[in-house]
Amino acid sequence: MAHVAVTGGAGFIGSNLVSALLAEGHEVTVVDDLSTGMISNIDTKKCDFHNVSIVDAPGLKKALSKSEVIFHLGARGSVPRSLKNPVATHDVNATGTLNVLEVARESGAHVFFSSSSSVYGRNGVLPKDESMWLGPMTPYAASKLAAEGYVQAYGTAYEVPVTLLRFFNVFGPKQRPDHEYAAVLPKWIWKAMHNEPIDVFGDGSQTRDFTYVKTVVSICLDGMNRKVIHDGAINLAYGNRISLNTTIDLLKKHFPDLKVNYVATRAGDVKDSQNAPVLLKKLFPEVLPMKFESALSETVDWLKEFGETVAHGPTVSD
Repeated sequence: MAHVAVTGGAGFIGSNLVSALLAEGHEVTVVDDLSTGMISNIDTKKCDFHNVSIVDAPGLKKALSKSEVIFHLGARGSVPRSLKNPVATHDVNATGTLNVLEVARESGAHVFFSSSSSVYGRNGVLPKDESMWLGPMTPYAASKLAAEGYVQAYGTAYEVPVTLLRFFNVFGPKQRPDHEYAAVLPKWIWKAMHNEPIDVFGDGSQTRDFTYVKTVVSICLDGMNRKVIHDGAINLAYGNRISLNTTIDLLKKHFPDLKVNYVATRAGDVKDSQNAPVLLKKLFPEVLPMKFESALSETVDWLKEFGETVAHGPTVSD
């Protein structure tokens, strides 16, 4: 069993990964400043928790010093949030990643980095593959691309073992539903649960390659256990192209009285997103994703039963 650290481990994806790592018997360190994550998401009796920001280089080094593997999921998320405060987004996402890599340069830890499909930005060609040109449209996307550059540079210049995963619209249990910058699926489900109308930015024809969090966790565990290292980015999505209107139709099976407001398109939003999962399937052939409709139903059921455990968390400021 390995000593594994998860930055952002009290957040949505991180806490799901922490639970899976503990279930496999690994020794787990969680690093999270609780700016958006919640301590209730993790069992602090079973892991070593550090309330540290990734921009705190000395504190981060101390927290990660024993780690053989680092899943670097800690980030300042949200495109609209980055438009309001680009410097803070850069500091966390780019400089914070550099701090993690500096620790790994000294320790030799294998770093798994979570980037974002938003780095494709202005490139409207579908489906996406890892050879395509990148064109960030927002400070959030630019900060993720800057971090990608550092990850690959440290892999080459210092021989730090790195695995760079680009996430596409991850959703599922433990995703916070009720703050201004919440992702679309938990926000819509939460509003539907409370008989509130949902807002759609645009006409709803825009598409996303939604990826269930359990699939992301499976990829991470498989990559760690088999020591998957790749010279370049790996898109983590399975080629779904699901429109928001289709998603709404599926939600209406759970919430027949769902009310929908179509409002003006939001600045920085990508119109369509879809991955060509050739490389992903080649590198992770044993991982099989859950169908979107089933994963959405699981998410609805989880939020109905446990949603209050992740609602009313820390205020997410600009």
